[in-house]
Amino acid sequence: MVLQSPVKVQVLVSAVKQDVRALAEKMRIESDAVIVNQCDGYNYQEWHTSFGKIRSFDMAERGVGLSRNTALLHADADICLFSDEDIVLEKGYRDIVQEAFLQKPDADIILFNVRVAPERRTYWNEQVKQVHWYNYGRYPAYSISGRLEAFRRANVHFSLLFGGGAKYSNGEDSLFLKDCLHAGMKIYAVPACIGEEVPRESGGSTWFFGFTEKFFKDRGVLYHYLYGKLAGVFALRFLLKNKSGMCAEIPIQKAYHLMKEGIRSQKRRKKG
Repeated sequence: MVLQSPVKVQVLVSAVKQDVRALAEKMRIESDAVIVNQCDGYNYQEWHTSFGKIRSFDMAERGVGLSRNTALLHADADICLFSDEDIVLEKGYRDIVQEAFLQKPDADIILFNVRVAPERRTYWNEQVKQVHWYNYGRYPAYSISGRLEAFRRANVHFSLLFGGGAKYSNGEDSLFLKDCLHAGMKIYAVPACIGEEVPRESGGSTWFFGFTEKFFKDRGVLYHYLYGKLAGVFALRFLLKNKSGMCAEIPIQKAYHLMKEGIRSQKRRKKG
């Protein structure tokens, strides 16, 4: 289905222990939004701004995958834009998103640029391109926008095993894109920028604690699910590309061994 202008854009925010009204202002939300706030209880708020309606759901359960799934469950717009509490959205982002989908009427998902610190950057789109199985693993959730009807038709959701608050570090975003591709959804990356990552007031990421042994083992587990029999090849490619920043404390040989250990742990689980 081709969307006609204007289309309704809704930001789906994953947050932890936030004052949600203050958060909406800090993020510069200029559209409808659904905020899922993981805290110590349950509550619902709804309010209107000059840009649209914001709904907020407090929940005590933890896990970024669960948070994103909950937001997606309550979404009701044409286009959903996933985001996090540490993203400040670009002024006019709603128009940028609308225009991108009008320019790519066959797109189910469009991945946008978001400015981050150089040491955290995993991608930067220089031109419009289609995303395939071999290049989808670099994109964070806050770059993802998509047609709600396509998400629901494909019955896709975020993994509860990966990401902040889950058993294994990050990766729920890559697994989500993998499932979308397998469902036949068309994914494009575009050079338009929709926001910037800013430091969290609590200090640091909710999942990243440095390039530790757990980081590399968890990455190996993730690559097993992302790439199957090619997991070892992609693990080596990942380390060679990022060794200058990631392997200062753990040498690349040991890091590769740890990733392979993570891969093998899931192979043994399947056999068992």
